[in-house]
Amino acid sequence: MQSQKPALGGGKPWGLALAPIYQGDLFSMLQEKRLKPWTIVRSLPNVEKVVVGEFRSWSDADGHLKILKRMVPADRLSVVFDPVVQA
Repeated sequence: MQSQKPALGGGKPWGLALAPIYQGDLFSMLQEKRLKPWTIVRSLPNVEKVVVGEFRSWSDADGHLKILKRMVPADRLSVVFDPVVQA
C-alpha cells in the first residue's frame, strides 16, 4: 500500500501577500518607463487605445510593428512616443 504525501503547506491554502507600494517602487516604475518611451498601441473601434508593447528604441518598436502587421493585418497598430512627464 502506498503512503499519501501531505498537501503543500500542510493543507493550508496558498496565496500571495501584497506588499504596499513605497516611494522606491514608484521611482523604479518611472525609471522603467523612461527607459522605454516608444510604445505600440492598438486602436479599438470605441476610440480606446490598448498598449501592445513598450520599447527602448524606435527601430525596435518599428520592427515589432512590422511583424505584428503581418500577423494581424486587420488591427490598427501604430508606434507612438510616450515620454514621462514628472510632476
